[in-house]
Amino acid sequence: MKHILIAAGLALALGGCATAQSKEIRTAAEKATPETPMFEPTEVESRGSVTIGGVAIPYRALAGTLVIHPKGWDDTIPIERKRGDKANGDAAEDVPDSEASMFYTAYFKDGASAETRPITFLFNGGPGSPTLWLHMGAYGPVRVETPDLAHGGAPYRTVANDQSLLDVSDLVFVDAPGTGFSRVAGKDKEDAWFGVDQDIHAFTVFVRDFLSKYGRWKSPKYLYGESYGTMRAAGMTLALQKQDIDLNGVILLSDILNWDLIPDDPQVNPGVDLPYVVALPTYAATAWYHKRAGAGRDLASWLAEAESFATTDYALALMKGNDLTDAERQAVAARLHAYTGLPTDYLIKTNLRIEYGALQKELLADKGLTTGTLDTRFTGATLDPLSKVASNDPQGTAIGAAYTAAFNDYVRGTLGYGAGRHYEGGLDVYESWDYTHRPPGADRALIALPNLLPDLAVAMKQNPKMKLLVTGGYFDVSTPYFAGRYELRHLPVPKDLQANIAYKYYAAGHMVYVNPALLAEMRTDAADFIRRTDGID
Repeated sequence: MKHILIAAGLALALGGCATAQSKEIRTAAEKATPETPMFEPTEVESRGSVTIGGVAIPYRALAGTLVIHPKGWDDTIPIERKRGDKANGDAAEDVPDSEASMFYTAYFKDGASAETRPITFLFNGGPGSPTLWLHMGAYGPVRVETPDLAHGGAPYRTVANDQSLLDVSDLVFVDAPGTGFSRVAGKDKEDAWFGVDQDIHAFTVFVRDFLSKYGRWKSPKYLYGESYGTMRAAGMTLALQKQDIDLNGVILLSDILNWDLIPDDPQVNPGVDLPYVVALPTYAATAWYHKRAGAGRDLASWLAEAESFATTDYALALMKGNDLTDAERQAVAARLHAYTGLPTDYLIKTNLRIEYGALQKELLADKGLTTGTLDTRFTGATLDPLSKVASNDPQGTAIGAAYTAAFNDYVRGTLGYGAGRHYEGGLDVYESWDYTHRPPGADRALIALPNLLPDLAVAMKQNPKMKLLVTGGYFDVSTPYFAGRYELRHLPVPKDLQANIAYKYYAAGHMVYVNPALLAEMRTDAADFIRRTDGID
């Protein structure tokens, strides 16, 4: 399976720094019994203010948890009844096999009407990543400063975030089950929560219950997903509609909705050539940045040329397979060298198909450097010069500690949450994740890599007012920008609904917001999108 082959790179690339599951989570699960609820909702309230565009925005901050049950569990029945009454000899046969306690940090603007004030649910991906990245890097009222294209060190500095979206929307940052302060418990916890459809269910129920708890059913509603979170968001559009919840809009950052477009090892997955086509423009952007190709060219025109080559001559050459003549192979390799900077003889050895980890490892091999995965502008020392592909991501290691330290300090010191609890920075669930997905129209879950385009298409057809903003970075090989654009161009919706999709790309990597100037540009685009679609006169 492709997801097994690419696990080492994407476990980090799709949402943050992945580490082993915490002992605290396992211990909690071991203590779960049918007679005793494992989790109870929590909430800690505080107050703050952030200045955006010269205007002070006072807000109420809520850090807490909601308890979620697996799909198929009837949440309308009180949990006490489901667990049975031991005093009367009742059996607890209806007790759920697992529970999840999902952590959130919500920011509500003081004095705003709950009926007309937009609310945006934000989440990172992984799978297995909490949402400290979007929280502390992009849109929370406080963000961490990290050096651009360099490895920072303690002490880490946090600043008031004048790029927060609190001027246009209330914000709810949500950690996936098992990550951050979210917890899972029960004998079937992995099967219940760690999978494509299980994850979509958890977040859908969370949104539904959050709207009820805080009286936000009438509010304009948005999802903002990054990386694997874009896949979650696409699935949630339809899942929320089944709960009679329509969305005003969805923002996708570094999207990956169709996993068939990931370029893995061509030696073990022959005949699947499209991933190499849609990844090539990002390879060209990377070579251009490191001055290995495109000398004297501006990035925009260089990428347009690379896209044209990728979708014409290059794609045709790959489709020929072994029918490609030696002369044709050499000619294509020479042109591929011109766009990627990789040696022609190396490209011949790869059969003209470049795994993204190979690009990272080989581009600057003469300098002993490996480029980043999340952001190929980053470089770091190659860990294993004899390896076939990159074995680390220099950007992830450069900023991971800063984000984790900043959030732990902020949530405990400012929000007053988390005493005696470990914040799980990432779960190592990538290879064990259940990637099966049942798209609309299928009578069973498909034995294939997940593709959430059908869910999004049906949701857009049923709610033609829902708008989509697709964003990404040119220097991201984990979710290449052209792959994202390609998949959305193949979304099966009528032409009038295709107009509901807007695109914006930046001269950055996966996490556009790590660059303060680009964060400001990204924030402006997101804020404008919300204003245009919130239905408020």
